[in-house]
Amino acid sequence: MKNIIVLLSFLFVFSLTAQKNKNGNLYDKHPGIDLISAYHKATAEGDLEIASEILHDNVSWYDGNTNDRKIGGKESILGNINWFKNYFDYVSFDDSDGAYPDALEYKKSGNWVQSWFNVYGVHKVTGIELDHPVLRLYSLNDDYTKITGIIEYSNKLNFRQIGDARTDMKNGTIYMSHDNINSVRKLQYAYQNGDVEKAVSFFHENVTFNDINESKLMSMDEILERDAKMFANWTVTDLVEVGYPDYLEYDWRDSKVVTSWWTFKMKRNSDGKEVDVPVHFSDRFDNDGKIIRRTSYWNKSLLD
Repeated sequence: MKNIIVLLSFLFVFSLTAQKNKNGNLYDKHPGIDLISAYHKATAEGDLEIASEILHDNVSWYDGNTNDRKIGGKESILGNINWFKNYFDYVSFDDSDGAYPDALEYKKSGNWVQSWFNVYGVHKVTGIELDHPVLRLYSLNDDYTKITGIIEYSNKLNFRQIGDARTDMKNGTIYMSHDNINSVRKLQYAYQNGDVEKAVSFFHENVTFNDINESKLMSMDEILERDAKMFANWTVTDLVEVGYPDYLEYDWRDSKVVTSWWTFKMKRNSDGKEVDVPVHFSDRFDNDGKIIRRTSYWNKSLLD
Protein backbone atom coordinates (compact mmCIF):
# COMPACT_ATOMS: atom_id res chain seq x y z
CA MET A 1 0.00 0.00 0.00
CA LYS A 2 2.86 2.32 0.88
CA ASN A 3 4.44 1.76 -2.55
CA ILE A 4 1.18 2.64 -4.31
CA ILE A 5 0.89 5.90 -2.35
CA VAL A 6 4.49 6.82 -3.23
CA LEU A 7 3.84 6.06 -6.94
CA LEU A 8 0.65 8.16 -7.02
CA SER A 9 2.45 11.02 -5.29
CA PHE A 10 5.22 10.87 -7.90
CA LEU A 11 2.75 10.92 -10.79
CA PHE A 12 0.91 13.88 -9.27
CA VAL A 13 4.10 15.89 -8.80
CA PHE A 14 5.27 14.94 -12.33
CA SER A 15 2.00 16.18 -13.85
CA LEU A 16 2.44 19.51 -12.08
CA THR A 17 6.06 19.98 -13.09
CA ALA A 18 6.00 18.52 -16.65
CA GLN A 19 6.57 21.33 -19.12
CA LYS A 20 4.57 22.08 -22.25
CA ASN A 21 6.44 23.88 -24.97
CA LYS A 22 4.15 25.60 -27.47
CA ASN A 23 5.60 25.37 -30.97
CA GLY A 24 3.12 27.42 -32.95
CA ASN A 25 -0.55 27.91 -33.74
CA LEU A 26 -3.25 25.83 -35.44
CA TYR A 27 -6.04 27.39 -37.56
CA ASP A 28 -9.11 26.16 -39.43
CA LYS A 29 -9.47 29.51 -41.20
CA HIS A 30 -6.33 31.01 -42.65
CA PRO A 31 -4.92 32.65 -45.82
CA GLY A 32 -2.86 29.50 -46.34
CA ILE A 33 -6.02 27.37 -46.44
CA ASP A 34 -7.51 29.78 -48.99
CA LEU A 35 -4.36 29.40 -51.10
CA ILE A 36 -4.61 25.58 -51.08
CA SER A 37 -8.32 25.77 -51.91
CA ALA A 38 -7.48 27.93 -54.94
CA TYR A 39 -4.72 25.49 -55.91
CA HIS A 40 -7.07 22.48 -55.71
CA LYS A 41 -9.62 24.32 -57.85
CA ALA A 42 -6.98 25.16 -60.46
CA THR A 43 -5.74 21.55 -60.43
CA ALA A 44 -9.24 20.12 -60.90
CA GLU A 45 -9.93 22.52 -63.77
CA GLY A 46 -6.53 21.95 -65.36
CA ASP A 47 -5.72 25.66 -65.12
CA LEU A 48 -1.95 25.55 -65.52
CA GLU A 49 -1.60 29.33 -65.44
CA ILE A 50 -3.13 29.75 -61.98
CA ALA A 51 -1.44 26.61 -60.63
CA SER A 52 1.93 27.87 -61.88
CA GLU A 53 1.35 31.22 -60.20
CA ILE A 54 0.64 29.52 -56.86
CA LEU A 55 3.64 27.16 -57.04
CA HIS A 56 7.03 28.52 -56.02
CA ASP A 57 9.66 28.20 -58.75
CA ASN A 58 11.74 25.97 -56.46
CA VAL A 59 8.86 23.87 -55.12
CA SER A 60 9.62 20.21 -54.34
CA TRP A 61 7.13 17.32 -54.49
CA TYR A 62 7.75 14.25 -52.30
CA ASP A 63 6.11 10.82 -51.98
CA GLY A 64 5.44 10.44 -48.26
CA ASN A 65 4.98 6.68 -48.59
CA THR A 66 8.70 6.19 -49.11
CA ASN A 67 11.86 7.42 -47.44
CA ASP A 68 12.45 10.95 -48.67
CA ARG A 69 11.66 10.14 -52.30
CA LYS A 70 11.48 13.29 -54.34
CA ILE A 71 9.00 12.97 -57.22
CA GLY A 72 10.03 16.20 -58.87
CA GLY A 73 9.76 19.96 -58.93
CA LYS A 74 7.46 22.56 -60.49
CA GLU A 75 7.71 21.11 -63.98
CA SER A 76 6.69 17.65 -62.74
CA ILE A 77 3.74 19.02 -60.76
CA LEU A 78 2.42 21.02 -63.71
CA GLY A 79 2.92 17.98 -65.95
CA ASN A 80 0.79 15.93 -63.55
CA ILE A 81 -1.97 18.55 -63.61
CA ASN A 82 -1.88 18.58 -67.41
CA TRP A 83 -2.02 14.76 -67.44
CA PHE A 84 -5.21 14.84 -65.38
CA LYS A 85 -6.67 17.45 -67.72
CA ASN A 86 -5.94 15.36 -70.82
CA TYR A 87 -6.87 11.91 -69.51
CA PHE A 88 -9.70 12.38 -66.99
CA ASP A 89 -13.26 13.70 -67.12
CA TYR A 90 -15.25 15.12 -64.19
CA VAL A 91 -12.16 15.86 -62.09
CA SER A 92 -12.68 17.20 -58.58
CA PHE A 93 -10.55 17.73 -55.48
CA ASP A 94 -12.98 17.74 -52.53
CA ASP A 95 -12.39 17.45 -48.80
CA SER A 96 -12.84 13.88 -47.57
CA ASP A 97 -16.03 13.22 -45.60
CA GLY A 98 -15.74 14.69 -42.13
CA ALA A 99 -12.33 16.22 -42.86
CA TYR A 100 -11.14 19.78 -43.31
CA PRO A 101 -7.74 21.40 -43.85
CA ASP A 102 -5.64 22.82 -41.01
CA ALA A 103 -3.10 25.61 -41.19
CA LEU A 104 -0.10 25.29 -38.88
CA GLU A 105 2.27 28.15 -38.09
CA TYR A 106 5.31 26.53 -36.51
CA LYS A 107 7.88 28.57 -34.63
CA LYS A 108 10.72 26.48 -35.99
CA SER A 109 9.41 24.86 -39.17
CA GLY A 110 7.49 27.59 -40.97
CA ASN A 111 3.97 27.55 -42.37
CA TRP A 112 2.10 24.42 -43.40
CA VAL A 113 -1.36 23.33 -44.50
CA GLN A 114 -2.42 19.71 -44.08
CA SER A 115 -5.34 18.64 -46.27
CA TRP A 116 -7.34 15.39 -46.49
CA PHE A 117 -9.22 15.15 -49.78
CA ASN A 118 -10.45 12.82 -52.50
CA VAL A 119 -9.31 13.08 -56.10
CA TYR A 120 -12.21 12.05 -58.34
CA GLY A 121 -12.28 11.49 -62.08
CA VAL A 122 -13.16 9.03 -64.84
CA HIS A 123 -10.33 7.89 -67.09
CA LYS A 124 -11.17 8.85 -70.66
CA VAL A 125 -9.56 5.81 -72.28
CA THR A 126 -10.46 2.92 -69.94
CA GLY A 127 -13.60 4.29 -68.23
CA ILE A 128 -12.15 3.39 -64.81
CA GLU A 129 -13.51 5.57 -62.02
CA LEU A 130 -10.89 7.14 -59.78
CA ASP A 131 -11.94 7.98 -56.23
CA HIS A 132 -8.58 8.45 -54.64
CA PRO A 133 -8.08 9.47 -50.96
CA VAL A 134 -5.03 11.67 -50.43
CA LEU A 135 -3.29 13.38 -47.53
CA ARG A 136 -1.03 16.24 -48.54
CA LEU A 137 1.20 18.43 -46.42
CA TYR A 138 1.87 21.76 -48.11
CA SER A 139 4.69 24.03 -46.97
CA LEU A 140 4.15 27.73 -47.70
CA ASN A 141 6.28 30.84 -47.88
CA ASP A 142 6.17 33.52 -45.19
CA ASP A 143 3.26 35.52 -46.65
CA TYR A 144 1.19 32.47 -47.64
CA THR A 145 1.24 33.26 -51.36
CA LYS A 146 3.31 30.36 -52.67
CA ILE A 147 3.51 26.60 -52.19
CA THR A 148 7.14 25.74 -51.51
CA GLY A 149 6.78 22.01 -50.89
CA ILE A 150 4.32 19.11 -51.18
CA ILE A 151 4.48 15.80 -49.28
CA GLU A 152 1.84 13.36 -50.53
CA TYR A 153 0.51 10.19 -48.90
CA SER A 154 -1.77 8.06 -51.07
CA ASN A 155 -2.44 4.56 -52.40
CA LYS A 156 -1.50 4.25 -56.07
CA LEU A 157 -3.52 1.05 -56.69
CA ASN A 158 -6.14 2.82 -58.83
CA PHE A 159 -3.45 4.15 -61.12
CA ARG A 160 -2.01 0.66 -61.52
CA GLN A 161 -5.46 -0.58 -62.54
CA ILE A 162 -5.68 2.16 -65.15
CA GLY A 163 -2.27 1.18 -66.49
CA ASP A 164 -3.29 -2.48 -66.65
CA ALA A 165 -6.55 -1.63 -68.42
CA ARG A 166 -4.72 0.11 -71.26
CA THR A 167 -3.33 -3.20 -72.52
CA ASP A 168 -5.05 -6.47 -73.40
CA MET A 169 -4.60 -8.98 -70.58
CA LYS A 170 -5.93 -12.51 -70.36
CA ASN A 171 -7.55 -13.44 -67.08
CA GLY A 172 -8.21 -17.13 -67.42
CA THR A 173 -10.14 -19.51 -69.63
CA ILE A 174 -13.78 -19.83 -70.75
CA TYR A 175 -15.24 -23.32 -71.20
CA MET A 176 -18.47 -24.25 -72.97
CA SER A 177 -18.32 -27.79 -71.56
CA HIS A 178 -17.04 -28.65 -68.08
CA ASP A 179 -17.97 -30.75 -65.06
CA ASN A 180 -19.08 -27.61 -63.22
CA ILE A 181 -21.48 -26.78 -66.06
CA ASN A 182 -22.82 -30.32 -65.83
CA SER A 183 -23.39 -29.83 -62.10
CA VAL A 184 -25.46 -26.70 -62.69
CA ARG A 185 -27.62 -28.46 -65.29
CA LYS A 186 -28.16 -31.52 -63.07
CA LEU A 187 -29.13 -29.46 -60.02
CA GLN A 188 -31.58 -27.34 -62.04
CA TYR A 189 -33.41 -30.33 -63.47
CA ALA A 190 -33.34 -32.14 -60.12
CA TYR A 191 -35.01 -29.13 -58.55
CA GLN A 192 -37.57 -28.92 -61.37
CA ASN A 193 -38.50 -32.55 -60.80
CA GLY A 194 -38.86 -32.16 -57.06
CA ASP A 195 -35.64 -33.97 -56.15
CA VAL A 196 -34.56 -31.39 -53.59
CA GLU A 197 -32.09 -33.72 -51.88
CA LYS A 198 -30.15 -34.25 -55.10
CA ALA A 199 -30.25 -30.54 -55.99
CA VAL A 200 -28.88 -29.61 -52.56
CA SER A 201 -26.01 -32.09 -52.96
CA PHE A 202 -24.33 -29.84 -55.53
CA PHE A 203 -23.93 -27.02 -52.98
CA HIS A 204 -21.33 -26.61 -50.24
CA GLU A 205 -22.79 -27.00 -46.76
CA ASN A 206 -22.02 -23.33 -46.03
CA VAL A 207 -23.27 -21.97 -49.36
CA THR A 208 -24.75 -18.47 -49.41
CA PHE A 209 -27.42 -17.17 -51.78
CA ASN A 210 -27.49 -13.63 -53.10
CA ASP A 211 -30.92 -13.04 -54.64
CA ILE A 212 -31.52 -9.55 -56.02
CA ASN A 213 -35.09 -9.70 -54.70
CA GLU A 214 -33.89 -10.11 -51.11
CA SER A 215 -32.33 -7.58 -48.75
CA LYS A 216 -29.68 -9.93 -47.32
CA LEU A 217 -27.64 -13.01 -48.06
CA MET A 218 -29.53 -16.22 -47.38
CA SER A 219 -28.51 -19.67 -46.17
CA MET A 220 -29.62 -22.95 -47.74
CA ASP A 221 -32.34 -23.41 -45.10
CA GLU A 222 -33.65 -19.88 -45.68
CA ILE A 223 -33.75 -20.22 -49.48
CA LEU A 224 -35.54 -23.60 -49.25
CA GLU A 225 -38.10 -22.16 -46.84
CA ARG A 226 -38.75 -19.19 -49.14
CA ASP A 227 -39.06 -21.37 -52.25
CA ALA A 228 -41.42 -23.79 -50.50
CA LYS A 229 -43.82 -20.93 -49.82
CA MET A 230 -43.55 -19.75 -53.42
CA PHE A 231 -44.11 -23.19 -54.94
CA ALA A 232 -47.14 -23.74 -52.74
CA ASN A 233 -48.88 -21.32 -55.10
CA TRP A 234 -47.03 -22.04 -58.35
CA THR A 235 -45.93 -25.10 -60.29
CA VAL A 236 -42.92 -25.33 -62.62
CA THR A 237 -44.33 -26.86 -65.79
CA ASP A 238 -41.09 -26.66 -67.76
CA LEU A 239 -37.52 -25.43 -67.45
CA VAL A 240 -35.82 -24.18 -70.60
CA GLU A 241 -32.08 -23.59 -70.89
CA VAL A 242 -31.53 -20.35 -72.82
CA GLY A 243 -28.43 -20.22 -75.01
CA TYR A 244 -25.67 -22.14 -73.26
CA PRO A 245 -23.83 -21.87 -69.93
CA ASP A 246 -20.25 -20.64 -69.68
CA TYR A 247 -17.68 -21.79 -67.16
CA LEU A 248 -15.13 -19.06 -66.39
CA GLU A 249 -11.93 -20.09 -64.67
CA TYR A 250 -10.26 -16.84 -63.67
CA ASP A 251 -6.53 -16.49 -63.04
CA TRP A 252 -7.04 -13.48 -60.80
CA ARG A 253 -8.20 -14.53 -57.33
CA ASP A 254 -8.58 -18.10 -58.62
CA SER A 255 -12.35 -17.71 -59.13
CA LYS A 256 -14.43 -20.45 -60.75
CA VAL A 257 -17.86 -19.35 -61.99
CA VAL A 258 -20.63 -20.87 -64.12
CA THR A 259 -23.05 -18.40 -65.68
CA SER A 260 -26.33 -19.74 -67.02
CA TRP A 261 -29.66 -18.46 -68.32
CA TRP A 262 -33.05 -20.18 -67.90
CA THR A 263 -36.75 -19.67 -68.44
CA PHE A 264 -38.98 -21.09 -65.73
CA LYS A 265 -42.44 -21.79 -67.15
CA MET A 266 -44.80 -21.35 -64.24
CA LYS A 267 -48.50 -22.04 -63.72
CA ARG A 268 -50.46 -20.56 -60.83
CA ASN A 269 -52.30 -23.27 -58.93
CA SER A 270 -55.35 -21.17 -58.09
CA ASP A 271 -56.43 -20.16 -61.60
CA GLY A 272 -54.03 -21.78 -64.09
CA LYS A 273 -52.38 -18.49 -65.10
CA GLU A 274 -49.12 -19.14 -66.99
CA VAL A 275 -46.02 -16.96 -66.66
CA ASP A 276 -42.52 -17.18 -68.15
CA VAL A 277 -39.86 -16.16 -65.62
CA PRO A 278 -36.38 -15.47 -67.06
CA VAL A 279 -33.59 -16.20 -64.55
CA HIS A 280 -29.83 -15.71 -64.67
CA PHE A 281 -27.65 -17.66 -62.24
CA SER A 282 -24.02 -16.99 -61.41
CA ASP A 283 -22.61 -19.95 -59.47
CA ARG A 284 -19.20 -19.75 -57.82
CA PHE A 285 -17.46 -23.09 -57.22
CA ASP A 286 -14.79 -24.18 -54.79
CA ASN A 287 -11.86 -26.43 -55.73
CA ASP A 288 -13.90 -29.54 -54.90
CA GLY A 289 -16.64 -28.77 -57.41
CA LYS A 290 -19.20 -27.55 -54.89
CA ILE A 291 -21.15 -24.29 -55.28
CA ILE A 292 -20.19 -21.88 -52.50
CA ARG A 293 -22.13 -18.83 -53.70
CA ARG A 294 -25.18 -18.50 -55.96
CA THR A 295 -26.31 -15.12 -57.26
CA SER A 296 -29.77 -15.01 -58.84
CA TYR A 297 -31.17 -12.32 -61.12
CA TRP A 298 -34.93 -12.44 -61.78
CA ASN A 299 -38.11 -10.41 -61.34
CA LYS A 300 -40.06 -11.66 -58.34
CA SER A 301 -43.01 -9.37 -59.15
CA LEU A 302 -43.88 -11.64 -62.10
CA LEU A 303 -45.26 -14.08 -59.53
CA ASP A 304 -47.35 -11.55 -57.58
